[in-house]
Amino acid sequence: MARKPRLHVPGGFYHVILRGNGGQDIFYAKEDCSKFLLLLQEGTERFSCRLHAFCLMSNHLHLAIQVGDTSLSKIIQNISFRYTRYINKRKNRIGHLFQGRYKAVLVDADSYLLELVRYIHNNPVRAGMVAEPADYQWSSHRVYLGKETIPFLTTDFVLRQFGDKIISSRKGYRDFVLKGVTEGHRSDFYQGDNDSRILGDDEFVDSVLNRKPVQKKIKLASIVAYVCKQHQVTEKELRLPSRRRDYAKVRGIIGFLTVQLKAAPLTEVAEHLNRDLSTLSRIVRNVEKQSDQSEEYGTLLK
Repeated sequence: MARKPRLHVPGGFYHVILRGNGGQDIFYAKEDCSKFLLLLQEGTERFSCRLHAFCLMSNHLHLAIQVGDTSLSKIIQNISFRYTRYINKRKNRIGHLFQGRYKAVLVDADSYLLELVRYIHNNPVRAGMVAEPADYQWSSHRVYLGKETIPFLTTDFVLRQFGDKIISSRKGYRDFVLKGVTEGHRSDFYQGDNDSRILGDDEFVDSVLNRKPVQKKIKLASIVAYVCKQHQVTEKELRLPSRRRDYAKVRGIIGFLTVQLKAAPLTEVAEHLNRDLSTLSRIVRNVEKQSDQSEEYGTLLK
């Protein structure tokens, strides 16, 4: 069965789960957790999104993130790719760190965000690692309690649900979270309800699925310029009769993105880059095969 496309809803709240490939660890030391939080900070600033909660476990992590105009896919692929590169370099290894595609569920914030934040912060308790969520260092729960400060974490949206004054709202929040320490696994936070991508009532699901996406017209020239900048080559170099593999790879990415974004037919790409259509088509197919396994191509898609 074909995968359902990712849902991009500007302003939408998502529960994101990233797991280690084959159940392997993704955090090996405290500095790894610190590095990932730094990448989260850079991501929230670069992509203008809001992080409402996180919990970093040894072999997986949870995020409650609210996106803006930039799609969740681009945000997560960028962060996961950079973190994988960091771990591979530090551990002197190669290959994938994360397991396949990340899991993401679009959540109706009005009905489920408070429960989701509680669920995320109680994850170490469910795992038997601590008795109370406040005892765990690598989640955002202590920030909500005022015990730590993380400037790029958004807490006011949740805390306002428990009162206007910070002291009383934190107490209300703390009591709410502690009431959920005995709560078990919530499958709905991982696979939605009627639609595996969405958690909400029928009205919310209908409102999401019936949204009319804004179609942006992207020109071939813009794609060429963007990819050339990413790979530090010039369009003139790509048009030369060179058989360099790195140039061929860039041409393949341009062709792949152009077809995916429906900016132009591949024949136009071949003509624009002064290449043989059959050769370019073969390279594009190779890029397409790698696109599901490599964060590199995904980060170029908006």
